Amino acid sequence: MPRSKSFIPTFRRHKASGRAFVEIDGRRHYLGAHDDPATREKYDRLIAEWLANGRQLAVADPTGLTITELCWRFWQWSGTYYRKPDGSPTSEREHYRTALRGLRHLFGSTLAAEFGPLDLKALRSGWVQGRIPRMRGPASRKYANELTARVKRVFRWAAENELVIAAVFQGLQVVKGLRRGRSEARETEAVLPVSRDHVDAIRPFLGRQVWAMVQVQLLSGARSGEIVDLRLAEVDRSAVVWIYRPQDHKTGHRGIDREIYFGPKTQIILREFLQRPPLAWCFSPRESEEQRRAAVHAQRKTPLSCGNRPGTNRRRNPTKEPRDRYDTDSYRRAIHRACDKAGISSWSPHQLRHTRGTEIRSASGIEAAQVFLGHQRADVTQVYAERDRNLALEVARTTG
Repeated sequence: MPRSKSFIPTFRRHKASGRAFVEIDGRRHYLGAHDDPATREKYDRLIAEWLANGRQLAVADPTGLTITELCWRFWQWSGTYYRKPDGSPTSEREHYRTALRGLRHLFGSTLAAEFGPLDLKALRSGWVQGRIPRMRGPASRKYANELTARVKRVFRWAAENELVIAAVFQGLQVVKGLRRGRSEARETEAVLPVSRDHVDAIRPFLGRQVWAMVQVQLLSGARSGEIVDLRLAEVDRSAVVWIYRPQDHKTGHRGIDREIYFGPKTQIILREFLQRPPLAWCFSPRESEEQRRAAVHAQRKTPLSCGNRPGTNRRRNPTKEPRDRYDTDSYRRAIHRACDKAGISSWSPHQLRHTRGTEIRSASGIEAAQVFLGHQRADVTQVYAERDRNLALEVARTTG
């Protein structure tokens, strides 16, 4: 049985010699006489260093640490740092997995103390050219810069914990990010709002729950992760406008509060889900699948005395079953499948947030869009809310 994450190695006594010791990672560390107060101080200091270093002891000789060992140590530490309030890993840790995988693939046997700026640039070229295993394809310029920055942070953590000397991290800092139009890296297209016509086009090809998620996101301007995590216990329904305060959100680790506003139209959509327990997920794939099967059964023309009866042709031990909640990937895939069936170009749920921001900016200005979308700075809102070119056309028509 695995040990709890709160486990602390105990202060123990070796009966034969009377010495005190502590066992860490299968290795005994003898501290001195068991009754000596200085021994207890050594134990406290060793445990404090172990905890500060991500529940692992510092390397005795940092010059002999390889990149593979460094990646393993950072990965162990990241599991205790990049966590949500419920203990599950954040998406940032998965991005580090990609960065560490490339680092190990090209420089696994290299000493961490010898990793320099040219090595980092070679690693970045590997991402840009798609030469790193288990990548979907060549990385874009922006994503390659993000992965490069994460590798720098890995070495900053290593220098902070005396796994490498600070000069190694400082040397990597001179590597600048790739600039637009000045590298071989591909550029990504800007995320644009999705038209209302394209949203309405997929309505016949979505289940009741996913369509409700689309409508709620479009009306509230929430992020996809905030929609799939929606629970009624986090919604204040005491006023005319309901306020959704998600427990976990993108900027929660910075101490920023997040409020999402549900107006009358959104409330009408959510009312059919109010019968759930307060802590249950509002949108459930399992319930959606049950409703789909019930609808198929209702259209059945073969009598029950003939053919298969409901439930008799299901697998005994299915490899994959519907879960209690959607995630951002399953939500996005459902929309993409609906787009294919509707014969239109695929769009992502995040574009609904852009659509809502653009509509609010056009009607009420940039400040209203900033507050509604929950941005701390107006320049971030500029990315989400497209400028109303109709105003520019009107000015040109009347004054130009």
